[in-house]
Amino acid sequence: MNMITDATHVAQHEAARAAAAAGGEFLTFRLGAEEYGIDILKVQEIRSYEQPTRIANAPPFVKGVVNLRGVIVPIVDLRLKLACETAEYNSFTVVIVLNVRGRVVGAVVDSVSDVLELGAGTVKPAPEMSTAVDTSFITGIGSINERMLILMDIEALMSSAEMGLINDARH
Repeated sequence: MNMITDATHVAQHEAARAAAAAGGEFLTFRLGAEEYGIDILKVQEIRSYEQPTRIANAPPFVKGVVNLRGVIVPIVDLRLKLACETAEYNSFTVVIVLNVRGRVVGAVVDSVSDVLELGAGTVKPAPEMSTAVDTSFITGIGSINERMLILMDIEALMSSAEMGLINDARH
C-alpha cells in the first residue's frame, strides 16, 4: 500500500469515527455474546444463510460466493474474521448484503437485532487498546439503556488489504 492510499484510508476511517460520534441509524447484529452496529446506509438487504460455493485457497473466513440475482457476491463470515469462539449455522444465521465502495459483499452474522437511532450523546469513542488488539475497525461504543453496541466501520473492515475483496485501484 502506498503512502497516498494509506492516508486516504486513515482519512476515511476518521470520517467514519466522526459520523458514528454524530449518531444516526445503525443496523444491529450479534456475533457471539456481543452486539455490533453498522451504518444502515451500507446495508443493501438481509438474507437467510445459504451454503456458498467454496473458492479454492480462500482464507477460512471467506466462505465462498453466491449468485445474487446475477451478481457474484463473496461471503465473509464475520464470526471467523473477528475470532468469535463459535460459528454455528442455524435458523437465526443471516447474511447482511453490503454495498462497500461500489462492490456487493455478504457478511455472515449470528442474527440481526434491529435498527437503532443513536443520538450524538449516546456514542463514546472506542477505548485505546494495546497494539495486540486490532480496534481499527471500531468507530465507537453506543449505549442505549442497558445495551452496549460496538459500532463498526464495515467499509474499512471489508476493504482492508487482508480481506482481498476490494481492489484499491478501483476508487
